[in-house]
Amino acid sequence: MFGYEINYISLLIPFAYLGTLIASLATFSSLYRRRQAAKSLSLKPYFPEHTPRNIYLSLLHLSDNDPSQPKVPDSLLRSALLNRAVEDIHRILHVRTRKQALATLFQRGSVGDDIWQRMLRAEKELEAEVKDVVEEANAFHANWGQTIFQSASEMANRQLLHRKLSTIQSTLPKEKEQWERKREAVREGFMKELEEDSNEKAQRKESAPAAAAEGKKEGSEEDAVLVEREGGGGGGGKGGGGKKKKGKK
Repeated sequence: MFGYEINYISLLIPFAYLGTLIASLATFSSLYRRRQAAKSLSLKPYFPEHTPRNIYLSLLHLSDNDPSQPKVPDSLLRSALLNRAVEDIHRILHVRTRKQALATLFQRGSVGDDIWQRMLRAEKELEAEVKDVVEEANAFHANWGQTIFQSASEMANRQLLHRKLSTIQSTLPKEKEQWERKREAVREGFMKELEEDSNEKAQRKESAPAAAAEGKKEGSEEDAVLVEREGGGGGGGKGGGGKKKKGKK
C-alpha cells in the first residue's frame, strides 16, 4: 500500500541469533550441572557409613531375604529405628556447628570447593534421611514421627554427657599424679624452709652463750682496771700523809 517491501530475512536474523544464544546457554548450563553432579557423586562422603541405618534395614528385610527366618519383633525394629534417629541427631548437630565456619573459610579461599560440596551433599542426604525416618516411624505408630526425634535428641544429649564424663574420668589418674607431684614439691619447699629456720635458731642459740661469756669477760676486765685505778690512788694518799707528819716533827 505504501510502497515498502518487508525483508523477512533481515527480521529473522536477530531472532535466529537470540535462539542460538539461548540454546547454547541452555546446553552449557545442562552440561555444567551434569559435571557438577558427577563430581559431587565422585567425592568422598563427608560422614562415615551410617551403621545404625544399615542395621535397621538389615533387620527390616531379614525375613524378606530368607523366608525361613522368623519375623523380627516390632520392639526390636523400633529400637533400631530410634538408634538410627539418634545417629541422625549427632550428624545434624555436627553440620549446624561446622557449616557456618566452613562457609567463612570457603569464602576466604582457605578450603577447597570439594570440601564445601561434600558438606552440601551431606546436608541434602540428612534431609532425605530425616524424612525417611519420620515415614518409618509413622508406619510403626501413628504420629510417632512427630516425637521420635525429640526422644532421639534426649538420648543424644545423654550420650554426649556420658562421653564427656568418661573423658574426664579417664584423665583423673594423670591429673591426680600431677597434683601429687605438685603437692610433694610444695611440701618439700615448706620442709626446706622449716629446716633453714631451725638451723638459724640453733646457730643463734649456740652463739648466744659465747657472746654472753665475752660480755662477762669484758665486764670483769673493766672492773679489774677500775679496781687497780682506785688502789693506786689510795696508796698515793697514804704516802703524802706520812711525809706531812714527818715535817711536823
